[in-house]
Amino acid sequence: MSHGTPFLEIASILGLATLLGVIGQKLRQPLIIMFLAAGILAGPSGLGIIRSYDQIELLAHIGIALLLFIVGLKLDLHLIRTTGPVALATGLGQIVFTSLIGFAIAIALDMPFLTAAYVAVALTFSSTIIIVKLLSDKKEIDSLHGQIAIGFLIVQDIAAILALVGLTTFGSSLGGEGSAYLSALIMGAKGLGLMALVGLLMKYVLPHLTRRLAHSLELLTLFAIAWAVFLGAGSEYLGFSKEVGAFLAGVSLASTSYRDSIGARLTGLRDFLLLFFFIDLGARLDWSAVGSQLGASFIFSLFVLIGNPLIVLVIMGVMGYRRRTSFFAGLTVAQISEFSLIVAALGLSIGHISNETVGLITLVGVVTIFLSTYMILYSAPLYHFLSTPLKVFERRHPYREDAIDSTQVAAPVDVILMGLGNYGSGLAEYLLRRNKTVLGVDFDPGALDRWRERGLAVLYGDISDPEIHEHLPLNKARWVISTVRSREINLALVRNIQKMGYPCKFTLTAASEEEAREFKSAGAHLVFRPFADAAERGADALAYAMDFLPETVNWPISFLDVPIKSDAALVGKTIQEISLETMTGITILAVSRGGQIYYDPEPGFRIYPSDRLLIVGSAEDLKDAESLLNQLEAPQNLEGFGRFEIAEIAVAADSPLSGKSVAELRFRQKFGATLVGIRRGGEQITAISSALQLLGGDCLIVIGTTAAVNRLKGREPL
Repeated sequence: MSHGTPFLEIASILGLATLLGVIGQKLRQPLIIMFLAAGILAGPSGLGIIRSYDQIELLAHIGIALLLFIVGLKLDLHLIRTTGPVALATGLGQIVFTSLIGFAIAIALDMPFLTAAYVAVALTFSSTIIIVKLLSDKKEIDSLHGQIAIGFLIVQDIAAILALVGLTTFGSSLGGEGSAYLSALIMGAKGLGLMALVGLLMKYVLPHLTRRLAHSLELLTLFAIAWAVFLGAGSEYLGFSKEVGAFLAGVSLASTSYRDSIGARLTGLRDFLLLFFFIDLGARLDWSAVGSQLGASFIFSLFVLIGNPLIVLVIMGVMGYRRRTSFFAGLTVAQISEFSLIVAALGLSIGHISNETVGLITLVGVVTIFLSTYMILYSAPLYHFLSTPLKVFERRHPYREDAIDSTQVAAPVDVILMGLGNYGSGLAEYLLRRNKTVLGVDFDPGALDRWRERGLAVLYGDISDPEIHEHLPLNKARWVISTVRSREINLALVRNIQKMGYPCKFTLTAASEEEAREFKSAGAHLVFRPFADAAERGADALAYAMDFLPETVNWPISFLDVPIKSDAALVGKTIQEISLETMTGITILAVSRGGQIYYDPEPGFRIYPSDRLLIVGSAEDLKDAESLLNQLEAPQNLEGFGRFEIAEIAVAADSPLSGKSVAELRFRQKFGATLVGIRRGGEQITAISSALQLLGGDCLIVIGTTAAVNRLKGREPL
């Protein structure tokens, strides 16, 4: 390519990266891979677009500084504490074993000691950015294995920062003329001084400064970038890497209440600038050097893809976790991260390693990120395939996960509720208010803790795991409800319940009408449609408000629209019985029901669930009235009255019913139950016509309220 301006070069690079990014999305690959590919294509080994290496390198360094600034900004040490010792044990254990085994492999491949140390360190780090993105896409970020993975990835990030500090210090000591120990001591003193200065600023300056700047989010964001770059430059001046300073800048703002806003504003800029880091790495990849590293890269890639997950499996298995949780968490370390590439680049700049070693680490990164992405995306089928041999990594009693569950359920339950997210928690609230016994199942330990504190029986489990169905008390449940919005998972649940032959009924949650029809066809007894139901109720409320709510007037009077809950105490009562005007001084102007508005309702007007009442009065009175209107009343025990039952009633040979037709008997009017079928010998009659005659010896299948069925049973045979 002919020489052009740096601006033209960058425009060409961005266009190439965009094209490859689109291809990467189609292949479900992380953009890091495609950015590396863009660098390789744009570099001297490809199209030769890149000429202005200095400008691209500067953008790359700013991108790395922002990356580490955001890592420090979002450093959540509380997460490590909440996931318990497993995050620290797994994180530190994986780092130690991976580095030792990786170092041994490198030495066995005749690598120099220092080169082997760099390769071993590079193999220990996994990509927090990629893993968080993949777990978020799969909605597994709050699962037990997701929380454990994020916990030990944070441990890895801290170790990576310490490694950068150590390598910088080691590099400076080798380059100095004095004693290495003296140089290390001086660097240590500088590091402590830098941290002390940042600590003082965190306590006395930064909280007040950010509070002042927060009046303008743009100014706050600009300050955050300036602070990250300034501290990075100061760190470099003291002999450390700029990455260390940027990380400390992020940590210094992590305790402020503005960290989420800053992080959200900088994420896009970080991703844009990191593009140049990976392009720079790809462009500098010497393929002539990489060619000689193909054998070593294959061995190291195999170790990272298989060995790292096995190390996590062993550690978590020993600590008492089930093999499924350990396997899913282990897959998150089956690649090396951007930190590994940063360590390699730092080692090259210090002069510790050669271009060949950087090429080896980069090639291992490309291979492991590429393959591990598919391993994580298809973790469930991969686990089902390996489930049996993985039993060796599970204790006989995985006590840590067993401890998450409540006491074993002994008595029958009305509902097993699978999924305690927003929708599931809402269902649990209303079911409990209706005196239903509920067993909650979820894979989020935090959700289980919240419900356990309220006295709800809970079990830890992932509905996508077929093995969880074997641990559920399905033989003691009347209904099973899944609030998980996944077509594949819900259909698998139906198939497993039907296959096991349990008599419980089940309800699924559909994201669309098409899914709802499919769930019905699969045998679901009831299908929830949260989006459609909420949209319909929202449209009704809006239409009511648009058509009827009065305009605001300059008068000390207020209007309030109050939806009536189905378990409110006033349900079924008349306006006169409520005595709302006497008790609170407000007036009911109108009632909206099923799209129809009843203006100025009479005292005998009866209130039903889901009615919307437009009330008028002073603002203070309206608050009191709203509380009164939706006061809860525990439902009365309806056993024997409100529940339908199905029963078999025998017709005696000498019964007066024998020989009479259904029309003559007026069965429903006389007995208060509906005749739905007749068993006559080996024949089952399901189409009941009015002319059908009953015969002695018939077994009638009737359905009705418990009271009606009990009356029929009390005088059987008929």
